[in-house]
This record gives sequence, structure tokens and C-alpha cells, in this order.
Amino acid sequence: MKLVITLLGLCLYSLGAMASPNINIGSVFDYMDAGHSSYLKRVYNGGSSTAFVRISILEIVYKPDGTHEEVPLNSKGNSPTRDGLIASPARLIVPAKGNQGTRLLFKGTRDKERYYRVRFVPVVPEKEDQFAISEGEVSEYKKSLSAGVNVMAGYGTIFIVRPSNARFDTRIEDTPLQYTLRNNGNTVVVLEAFKDCSLKDAQDCKPVTLHHVLPGRFMTFTKEADRHYRFNLIEGHVKKNIEVQGR
Repeated sequence: MKLVITLLGLCLYSLGAMASPNINIGSVFDYMDAGHSSYLKRVYNGGSSTAFVRISILEIVYKPDGTHEEVPLNSKGNSPTRDGLIASPARLIVPAKGNQGTRLLFKGTRDKERYYRVRFVPVVPEKEDQFAISEGEVSEYKKSLSAGVNVMAGYGTIFIVRPSNARFDTRIEDTPLQYTLRNNGNTVVVLEAFKDCSLKDAQDCKPVTLHHVLPGRFMTFTKEADRHYRFNLIEGHVKKNIEVQGR
């Protein structure tokens, strides 16, 4: 059984504009290691106008059958303190050709690994967005986006919070027909830059992929004749190069 965390792109927001923000969030997978409770995430704006970015977070809950759902973060009882990941600040004003950072903070128990989808959505600021700018500044910004056609795209990342007692235990089963990696640890392992190429034709390669194997899960691939498989097995800060040849 193979379990791969896939990134779901956000929808595109069409607005009239010639000047335009163009954000870049860097890596689409981020990890909070054991012993850490915060992570600095930077948002870059390569566009020609200021980007007003709203950040939202949902927790990804995986079910025993491998399916998942995204749920809002919970509060504890009557306390306003949320159990899970929060962004501080949750709204960024990113200047053209510049960058701003938000700190992702984890609040709550870390007895097991937890997963989050963090969305960075550029918006045209409105009063309810709480960007702490005046109505006049909002009006001027809207005017700067009033001519031509512009697309402002939002992006999402997967954020993985490792348990406080993170433990890696990857077991490999290599048979003539199959290759299996079983994650017996309690935190995700990564198969980076997975390449499947022909031994006879170096140009005959399938698209390079990235896989995450969650705790208690495993990934298996069939070893085809005259094929060569190569990837980096990443366990936290330890990276191992793995090469496998088909039968």
C-alpha cells in the first residue's frame, strides 16, 4: 500500500490589473522537528505591486483506510487557545520584490505526528481582512489594480509536526519482484527524487516523484526487467542514497 501526501493547489483569483503581485512560498513541504515549537516561513513577492496575503490553516486527519479529511483547528474547552498550528501573523503585507515572514507555532500535545495544510492567499484588502491599513490606502491599491487583466494565485503547503519523541525505523524488503519500504517508526519518512529509468536507454525515464510514507504505512513498487530505480531515503536530517535494479 502506498500513501503519498499530495499537494492540492488553490483556486485562481481573477482581478483587473496591470500592476500585480506574484508570490512564491518556496518549499511546498515543511517539517517541524522534535524539540522545536516554531518555524519561520517566508513569502516572497516577485511582482510589481504589494501583495496582501491571508494565511489559513486546516488540520489533515488520516483515517485507517488511508483516506483523509481537513478539519478546522480545535479550541480546548472554553479557552480561546487553539490546539494545533497557528500562524503569527496570519496576515502579511509583502512589498514588491521583497519578502515577509510568518512564524508557524505549535500549541498542544505532540504524542503523535500531526499534519496541516497551510494556505497563502493574496487578496484585495477589505476592512474585515484586518490588514491595519487605512481606507484611503485600500482605495489607492484597488485603483492600481483597475486596468488590464491580472491573476493572483494562492498556494498551499503541507506542514508536518513530528512527535516530541520522534523515532525512525524504516524496514526494507527486497525480493526479486518487489521492493518494499515499511515505516515502523512514529514519524514520516521521505523518498526524495524517485527516478525510474531504463537500463538500456538513459532517456527513457518516468517523471521524478516525491513520496511520503507515514508511520505504520508502507510503500511497494514492482521491479520491472531492465529498469533502474534510484531515490534518496530521508529520515529527519539523515539522507541515504538508494539504488535498486530490476530483475
